[in-house]
Amino acid sequence: MINEPHPGGSTLAQMFVEDLFLTDSFLVKGRMVNKIKRLTNLLEDHARTFLHVQDATMVSLRSSDVIRTPSVMINVREVICAHELVDVAGDEVLKKLAAQNKTVRIRAFYNGAVQFEMSGNVEPEAYETGSTTNRKYFIMQKPVLRGLNLELADLRILKTLEYAIVRKDKMAYVYDFSAGPT
Repeated sequence: MINEPHPGGSTLAQMFVEDLFLTDSFLVKGRMVNKIKRLTNLLEDHARTFLHVQDATMVSLRSSDVIRTPSVMINVREVICAHELVDVAGDEVLKKLAAQNKTVRIRAFYNGAVQFEMSGNVEPEAYETGSTTNRKYFIMQKPVLRGLNLELADLRILKTLEYAIVRKDKMAYVYDFSAGPT
């Protein structure tokens, strides 16, 4: 749980946070241990090899088996994309996420053990390494995933994400709808 200033007042609003991590083999849902900042910043700044997630539910992408465990360590290199599920008393967070920035539509293809596609809106060239920043991740708004069985009860949550934190080096191919012929 993270305490945040309540919009329009000095009292604190409680936010209940769960984190989602999509890897080559599993969708992992749980809570990061000792999390003191937003997931995007945590992933960018994480210097250790493993992310420690507690109260984890792991859903196999291949067999749809579900594993519930009090604790799991996820190798950061395995994270394809992530999402922070936030429940707040008001809708200030949703308002911020929905704010329109200059974005372009892309389709990004992951070519790992389970092949799938993500499409959505991103900042121009956000998927490029070193284009405007040395960030390892980019934000995709309103992601649509294809190639995974999202009708399985435990994977349906991937159909409702407002955004995804996508690891740049996990995308094998990107089709940028705004890029014209060169």
